[in-house]
Amino acid sequence: MAPAPSGDRDFPWWLVAVAGLGVWMFFQIATDDAYDGVLGTLAKGIRITVFVAVVSYVMACGLGLLLAVMALSRSKVLRQIARFYVEVMRGIPIIVLLLYVAFVLAPALVSGWNALGLPEARTRDFSLLWRAIIALTLAYASFLAEVFRAGLQSVDEGQIEAAEALGLSGWQRFRHIVWPQALRTILPPLGNDFVAMVKDSSLVSVVGVADVTQLGKITAAGNFRYFETYNVVALIYLTMTIGLSILLRRFERGLRR
Repeated sequence: MAPAPSGDRDFPWWLVAVAGLGVWMFFQIATDDAYDGVLGTLAKGIRITVFVAVVSYVMACGLGLLLAVMALSRSKVLRQIARFYVEVMRGIPIIVLLLYVAFVLAPALVSGWNALGLPEARTRDFSLLWRAIIALTLAYASFLAEVFRAGLQSVDEGQIEAAEALGLSGWQRFRHIVWPQALRTILPPLGNDFVAMVKDSSLVSVVGVADVTQLGKITAAGNFRYFETYNVVALIYLTMTIGLSILLRRFERGLRR
């Protein structure tokens, strides 16, 4: 039996189907006042959705890389701290973590701030937007930490030992030997996690952040056009996630070449 063609050589019929669905939706928006009105309202939430996804992901990457380095440290204490964080955060549903950070952790931080005798702060001064960003950062850092750890461990130890024998410092070994090779391994899962972050950013609507999903709920409750409203919500998320997936695939092919 001949081997099946790889995914990269398959003609993207799925993309044709999605494009056809998108064309139909855009035709509805252009010709139907109900769709046009819904899109005009939801467009205001796209900026919030993109901001939440990008900022949360960048912060999660930083924290995840730190945890990965701790997990590979020679210090047993650092390794145990990193493992404790990863296992606990991966075991909590993101929506539960969002609610916990928004309504438990944020008030506790404000109380701790006031207890230090610093200028008085109020819980309502702690933006719901940043509470949601912190929650997504904490959640995704645990997943990204494992991605980074696997990538760093994929580098041959002999190269690291050779670099150490040549007198390179720990930072120089990481910068010139480990990281460039690990990046090629971790880039695909990092891209997948970013696409997942864009979708999971819709969960911030449960704490009242005015993203696309939250505005969709408010719009549908006001005009009772649930079909049109959630069609547009789905189209917005599909456009963002499929666009990102195509860009990431092209980038990965470029790296392979």
